[in-house]
Amino acid sequence: MGSYQLIREKNDARLRWDPQQQQQQQQQQQGDVVQVQPEGKNLLYPRIEVITSDVTKDNDLELSFQKFVSSPKSPLSTLPKSSADHIGNGGQHFRRSKSGGSTAGDGRLLSLDIFRGITVALMIFVEYAGGIYPAINHSPWDGITLADFVMPFFLFIVGVSLALAYKNMSCRVSATGKAVHRALKLLILGLFLQGGYFHGIKNLTYGVDIERIRWMGILQRIAIAFLLAAMCEIWLKGDNKVNSGQSLLKRYHQQWAMAIMVTALYLSLFYGLYVPDWEYQVPMDSSSSEAKIFTVKCGVRGDSGPACNAVGMIDRKILGIQHLYTRAIYGRSKECSVNSPNYGPLPLDAPSWCQAPFDPEGLLSSLMAIVTCFIGLHYGHIIVHFKDHKIRIQQWLVPSSCLVLLGVTCDYFGMHLNKVLYSFSYMCVTAGAAGFLFTAVYMMVDVWGYRHWTTVLKWMGTNALLIYVLVSCNILPVILQGFYWRRPENDILTMIGVGPKK
Repeated sequence: MGSYQLIREKNDARLRWDPQQQQQQQQQQQGDVVQVQPEGKNLLYPRIEVITSDVTKDNDLELSFQKFVSSPKSPLSTLPKSSADHIGNGGQHFRRSKSGGSTAGDGRLLSLDIFRGITVALMIFVEYAGGIYPAINHSPWDGITLADFVMPFFLFIVGVSLALAYKNMSCRVSATGKAVHRALKLLILGLFLQGGYFHGIKNLTYGVDIERIRWMGILQRIAIAFLLAAMCEIWLKGDNKVNSGQSLLKRYHQQWAMAIMVTALYLSLFYGLYVPDWEYQVPMDSSSSEAKIFTVKCGVRGDSGPACNAVGMIDRKILGIQHLYTRAIYGRSKECSVNSPNYGPLPLDAPSWCQAPFDPEGLLSSLMAIVTCFIGLHYGHIIVHFKDHKIRIQQWLVPSSCLVLLGVTCDYFGMHLNKVLYSFSYMCVTAGAAGFLFTAVYMMVDVWGYRHWTTVLKWMGTNALLIYVLVSCNILPVILQGFYWRRPENDILTMIGVGPKK
């Protein structure tokens, strides 16, 4: 009894000199919840901290315990790791994240990287096989082919990535600055790669004429969609708890309102603007004495054909016809090519607009590209707020099915699938297809655990921009054929025995 009394007196004296411990003891007596967190100085005997009763604190308790267990100084860190926590894949370990997905050692979502890698592989395939198999090449105008899914898939991935990147923000102003900086880098890179002129494999010269520089392009479109979606993700979201699909929509109702406004703006401009007659000259260089001037008759509203649509008119008025893509996709149509669906000589009765410039990544069509990014945001929000695989898959499959059904219905009633115009029906079908493919990848990688085939795709997904620059912007041909010994015929390909001797 003497020893027990002495210990109790020492504890009472310590509480009198330690106001924090005394306050915690009072709160504990009032019925508050007790949370155990590791003490940095003594991990064997964690300090008791008191927090107020809140359902959201359960996650904090679990995270604190995980930090205690995983600490290198913790006595529990020497225990063997369970095979359920770490899954080997060719020497690389993937940890089951708290959000229910699989993340690599760098914290990236594996399913998203695999989906991005599949999209990059699809881009490479249609880039090189599209000329051989016209059925998979971009559609000359209305309709949809395999190549027409690449751009929407990338935009969808951007949206999912933004939802994951900004789920925990320490400072909105700092996040805004970083988003603007990243968008500017994409814009500048796009101008450098697509604003100049790679004249083809047989004539690998590069030059930029400021009077004819192409202002829009693939990276520019991605930069615009990324910036607007990032601003909405940073500034336009609520703080209510998410426990159902309805509460998820309520939390992000401002973003959905923005997506609806952008869609309404596109449809009103596309079908409401009056397109007058216009003219252009071939070649575009006005200094040429042999230039021919062509006049295109329009005078209509809401036309979705190659000549008189509002998308091309806005680009001609704002950007200037000399700054548009000179090799228009409709040059492969039956009206403009005897070798359709490939480029070829003009038919004798070719319409006047066949040689006119037209930018497939124009200003008005980029509005619907932004909406695709918003849809990707929604799929990313489902990852952030729902932890169960079954709930995630259900929340993905329902909007994917609705989007595809809506797009097919619009196409049936005359709003045709068109990649160049980025029509509303095209946006719905491709975004829904992206949702289906992402769900399939998630099920294979995260639910069923098939990861042995993902190594190459994961590398491609994490280096997508580099691969795009090498493949789609003729950098690889420049490297292979732009460097030679003494004569242009002695390039790298000839030296290693690829291709005929020149």
